[in-house]
Amino acid sequence: MQILEKRFYQRSLTRKGNYSLNQTAKSCGVKNFDKFHNVGYRGLYNGETAADIAKRKKLRYREDILDNIGSEELAANLFRITQTEAKLKRDNISNENDANQAHYNIGKNIREVIVKNGGTMPEKLPTPKKSLKELSKEKKLNLEI
Repeated sequence: MQILEKRFYQRSLTRKGNYSLNQTAKSCGVKNFDKFHNVGYRGLYNGETAADIAKRKKLRYREDILDNIGSEELAANLFRITQTEAKLKRDNISNENDANQAHYNIGKNIREVIVKNGGTMPEKLPTPKKSLKELSKEKKLNLEI
């Protein structure tokens, strides 16, 4: 699989994963989804919120972070998303505070795994020159972005 195809595929998986995670989080009592997603980012990105990440990557207002990261970073986020959903279900989490704490802890745990494996921290990975939306327009691809 070529790098670009891999990136589009992983982005599609993260989109579907986030949708599923949101449904599960909602059933666990989450109402403030901005906060819920920010705690997951904070765990994985050493305290950075979505706004911090967007600023560091010099993204335009409301530009999607996940459209502006590479394959390795997408994979880390997908792992965070899938593991958080699994934990919410497995532990029968039923309130917003516990759901937020679980999301933060999963992000932090994934960060620790990256350290143990000698990997590059997500905030140190390069931002691709072009977002997936830009690439899709350029190539006139009819992709789910």
